[in-house]
Amino acid sequence: MCCENHKGNDQNCCLSELLNEILMLQNRDMDQKSCGGCDKPFLGPNLNCMCYNTRPISFYNCQTGELWNIQYTLNGVINTSTVFRIEKLDDCCCTCRVLIQNTDGTYTPTTQFFTIDLNCVSAVQCHPDVFIDIC
Repeated sequence: MCCENHKGNDQNCCLSELLNEILMLQNRDMDQKSCGGCDKPFLGPNLNCMCYNTRPISFYNCQTGELWNIQYTLNGVINTSTVFRIEKLDDCCCTCRVLIQNTDGTYTPTTQFFTIDLNCVSAVQCHPDVFIDIC
């Protein structure tokens, strides 16, 4: 059942392996394999392009099936986002940076982070790889 405490039980946290692969790609710390989709073994359109550093993702709530949305504040205005960048993974806890999706398909990173229990996630959606200027 989702949203239960499954600490120490990797079988109940099947998304952590996928998210770990994405995190290693973003950190450029992964051997190349031949796969596609969320676990494509490189960022960007082909293996030789080193101009991408992020695979934006969205999470689906396991109880409601809805996209997780997180509030952020930018220039004093509160809004919500459903697109994130993985920053850290610790067992079934994933720390993400909130991304703002721009109308032109690019993303603006925020300085706001959250941690999600992957046992509360039913699915992960990967968006096209992008470069995000993170200082």
